[in-house]
Amino acid sequence: MAVPIQKRFVTIDEYHRMGEEGVFPPDARVELIRGEIVEMSPIGPAHAGSVRRFIRNFSARLSPYAIVDAQNPVEMREQESEPQPDITLLRLQDDLYSTATPTPGDTLLVVEVADS
Repeated sequence: MAVPIQKRFVTIDEYHRMGEEGVFPPDARVELIRGEIVEMSPIGPAHAGSVRRFIRNFSARLSPYAIVDAQNPVEMREQESEPQPDITLLRLQDDLYSTATPTPGDTLLVVEVADS
């Protein structure tokens, strides 16, 4: 008889502790989505090129007004999520978010690149 599998959801704080304790290998590409640790798709050349094009164009036009960020986390506590969008435009902040992870309130635009 098969035993049903029960999912164990984790909080953002637990997810951070897991990272600090080395639960994930150094090269792991994972993100937290609604309490689930999700493996991210590998980045191929076409995807990387598209992201670089967005970064180049956004930076050239928007750098005086926003921070152009790539593949870094946005903390969404209410959803127990910490996605790593391909590109995020963030409100300007002097410390470049080095003391706290950006939140939805800091986020102006999110871009996800999809290969087809």
